[in-house]
Amino acid sequence: MRKAGVLLPVFSLMSEYGIGDFGSSSRYFIDFIKGIGFKLWQILPITTIGAGNSPYSGVSAFAGNYLFIDLESLPERLLTKEEKSTFKINSPYKVNYSVVAENKKRALNIAFSRLTAEDYLDVEAFVNKNSFWIEDYALFMALSERFGSDWLNWDEGLKFRKKTALDGAKKEYKDRIYYYYFEQYLFFKGWNSLKEYANESGIEIFGDMPIYVSFNSPDVWAHTDIFALDKDLVSKEVAGVPPDYFAVDGQLWNNPLYDWDKMKSTNYEWFVQRILHSLKLYDVLRIDHFRGLCEYWAVPKGSETAKTGEWKKGPGLALWDEVYKYVDCPQIVAEDLGIIDDKVVAYLKETGFPGMRVLQFAFDGNRDNIHLPYNYDKNTFAYTATHDNDTSLGWLYSLDASVRRGILDFLEIDEHVWGIGGKGCLSTKAMAKAVLSSSADTVILPLQDLTGYGTDTRINTPGEPDGNWEYRITLSTLEDIDTPYYSYLISKYGR
Repeated sequence: MRKAGVLLPVFSLMSEYGIGDFGSSSRYFIDFIKGIGFKLWQILPITTIGAGNSPYSGVSAFAGNYLFIDLESLPERLLTKEEKSTFKINSPYKVNYSVVAENKKRALNIAFSRLTAEDYLDVEAFVNKNSFWIEDYALFMALSERFGSDWLNWDEGLKFRKKTALDGAKKEYKDRIYYYYFEQYLFFKGWNSLKEYANESGIEIFGDMPIYVSFNSPDVWAHTDIFALDKDLVSKEVAGVPPDYFAVDGQLWNNPLYDWDKMKSTNYEWFVQRILHSLKLYDVLRIDHFRGLCEYWAVPKGSETAKTGEWKKGPGLALWDEVYKYVDCPQIVAEDLGIIDDKVVAYLKETGFPGMRVLQFAFDGNRDNIHLPYNYDKNTFAYTATHDNDTSLGWLYSLDASVRRGILDFLEIDEHVWGIGGKGCLSTKAMAKAVLSSSADTVILPLQDLTGYGTDTRINTPGEPDGNWEYRITLSTLEDIDTPYYSYLISKYGR
């Protein structure tokens, strides 16, 4: 089925609390894109964020980002209307993470202090359904409050998870453990309600799962046996990718790498559970850095860049054999950008999962470039740009004039009018038309390309540690979209 969708992170939505959340504005956005004719809403990971506020460096592979909890959804007995108003901030264009985090944490702690016995029963029922991950998560977070999140510096009993030490911690920090149970209960209650609303409206949620996890996470602390660690539980090698068109020095992520041989002995249980968990969260699941499941780049610990390293073998098809024991036809999209060799191409073909094509990568002068729309396979998710790209208008501005001239010729755009932004941006409209008219079954357009916005609205710049993941929309942003034009394209090209 041919369809089209919009890419916009949850944090970019409108709200009075300084960050997008699962409240009324998210439903308004769903109604808005449905009215145009879109059928998917692609978001970034909604797990708890970590370093640099990145959704790709989450504190947990399973837990949700408490910043997305809608405070308005809390009943008055837990948080009064007057109290809620004190947590509102005027930050309509960018997320101020430090203020938002402080406010949300204070508000949720107040609400937690007022839970009734009936509330506790609801929370405990949620915990029982999610015991695979939430008990370790809540204990880890409680201990992090007390000792810091660098668990290698905890005392030996907690660091090596000795039973006596863990039992003692569970008793001593019981109240804080229950707070984190409550936090996750609210997150998943809110998310499930929003997803149900979207699905009932005919909108599928297209989510994202980073392949790696942060070292300072309950995932590594509770499962040291499945990661490539030495006897002191320090990473032997770390994750990254070699130089490509995103970064000349490669990208040094520093995530711990999996010990796939050890994981194989458990039939990849932890990773399979993670995939199944993500498939429940979303209707369609994008797996970031999919090639890492075929081969992954292992960088020596302590390296300053990702230039040095070697490719090592991942789990391959054996992982999917285990997943298929639980789900027949998972809707999974492989992020296959960057350095892709013949082995990865063959692996992706064997899985049958669609890959990604990005129009911004199409213009290297090679007519066989897989990112040119006339080369797309049907089983493809096509984009004008992703969250890691500049906006398409910003990208055009960044190009050498001679290069840009060739692209404008391809798009059939007059060289004298290409730079006009906003609702009348002919450049981004032509780029959208190029992918929407292609044979790709699914097309995703970033909201900033629908509005014809420039670099100042970019979501992320790979390799830059600060200033990312902050962009937010307002009502006037949506008014900058030429909705009749995109409705026309979606109808014309059978999406």
